[in-house]
Amino acid sequence: MPAAPLIEDAAVDAARWRARAERAEAQLTEAQERISELSEQVAMLGRMLFGKRSEKNHPTPTPDPSGEGADPGGPGADDQPDRPRRGQRRGSTGHGRRDYSHLETREQIHDLPEAERTCPCCGTAFEAYRTEDAEQVDWQVTITRIVHRRCRYRRRCTCPGPRAVIGPVPPRPVAKGRFTAAFLARLLFEKYVLGRPLHQIARALAADGLDVAEGTLCGALKSVHELLAPLEQAIAACNAVAAHLHADETSWRVFEQVEGKEGHRWWLWVFVAADTVVFRMDPTRSAAVLTGHLGIERTDAALPEGRRLLLSADFYTAYQALARVEGVDPLWCWAHIRRYFIRAGDAHPQPRYWRDLWVGRIAALYTAHRALAAAEPGSPAHHQATAAFEAALAAIDTARREQAAAPGLHPAAKKVLATLDREWDGLARHRDVPDIDLDNNAAERALRTPVVGRKNYYGAHATWSAELAARVWTITGTAERNGREPLAYLTGYLQACAAAGSRAPAGETLERFFVWLHTPGSHNHDLNEEIPPGPAP
Repeated sequence: MPAAPLIEDAAVDAARWRARAERAEAQLTEAQERISELSEQVAMLGRMLFGKRSEKNHPTPTPDPSGEGADPGGPGADDQPDRPRRGQRRGSTGHGRRDYSHLETREQIHDLPEAERTCPCCGTAFEAYRTEDAEQVDWQVTITRIVHRRCRYRRRCTCPGPRAVIGPVPPRPVAKGRFTAAFLARLLFEKYVLGRPLHQIARALAADGLDVAEGTLCGALKSVHELLAPLEQAIAACNAVAAHLHADETSWRVFEQVEGKEGHRWWLWVFVAADTVVFRMDPTRSAAVLTGHLGIERTDAALPEGRRLLLSADFYTAYQALARVEGVDPLWCWAHIRRYFIRAGDAHPQPRYWRDLWVGRIAALYTAHRALAAAEPGSPAHHQATAAFEAALAAIDTARREQAAAPGLHPAAKKVLATLDREWDGLARHRDVPDIDLDNNAAERALRTPVVGRKNYYGAHATWSAELAARVWTITGTAERNGREPLAYLTGYLQACAAAGSRAPAGETLERFFVWLHTPGSHNHDLNEEIPPGPAP
């Protein structure tokens, strides 16, 4: 057989095997990347399920393979053996018992029988000279049925005018409704603030003597939905023009089929300002929710002239899209980038020491920031804290540049450094606003109450119920942010609805519930001004 065909066949076989080897190598690389991603997910889920519940706790330091000392300010720096224990210090005087004298008081006299108040020898009566007093706090729930009797009078003369008159209609927050404003406010408070499902609320009411169906309670909730709308809209309008917002979102289930929506996964958004909190329930997780809240038509538009917004958020694409709007300056969350470093170290053994050093650098940044926030502006301590903050930020900047160019870095570490590099401008912008938190924990804390409710009753069965949940959280969250008790705030507002003839209050009556205008520090705050309690139910 001629040599030329053999050579050609061998070349074809070599090319075929080379192509197979290249495909196998590409598949191996893809599989390794997928394994790395899954390892990070497993590490993250394992930490969520079994890990410590506070980000203040540092991961266990790993030995330094190079023999160098631990990074200053790194893991373990705060975990000294002589670290003070939490709680009351041993030997301290304490604050004593709380004073409950403001509660309604009922006295009970515990006296001795008459036979024990005389001398058994001579029969002389003992003299009373003082009492030994102790107090208890009782917990009783009283459910009252209020019967309104409207007195009618008829005319006994022949003068012109109506022949009969009748007493005024009793105020009701819901026309012809059975429940008072205080009852409806407590129902909202129990379900949305305390996170109790309706069947548990109905069971608690039955234990106190009121046997009521869950459907009746559901109807009562639906009846107040529109009454709360004007107050929620006023809060949202104030929140939308704030100079600084924390924003975040979490999933929510709505078990009503909506046209154009597949599945039941909705999203609960939160926007936290200095004096207001707004929740938005939406079927999407798009940037349209952000632009709609801020009154912007689209992400390629701009804020009104002269207005700027500082946005504290994580790196989700919707916030990145909003950050491209003219006038919006993002402040990315340092706690999130810290989690990326921890996740990479948890998933892969090689970068664990590298992770600990990075966590230490971020800890030093937080330490300097706390000192900066506590110091009086212009004081020596403030100048010292400013220098420490700049030094910590410069150390992070230098490390990220050097390590990004270093060869042999683990792929998981490269991925985190790439994220750090891509979002660096938003992270470093904190140096311009040192009085603002380095993280987005304010928004995550605001979502804690809805998350408790989601765990207890899984979501909402109807769209109106989901919207009512966001509406109540907006109102109660704003009340708490301004130091108001949510139950008393809801009760006063619903009593104002009752006084307005089963309609939402308007004008000056509504403005009395704008708690952000009556908070200390506001230009029109009156220290003696309180939200009026409204008429009795």
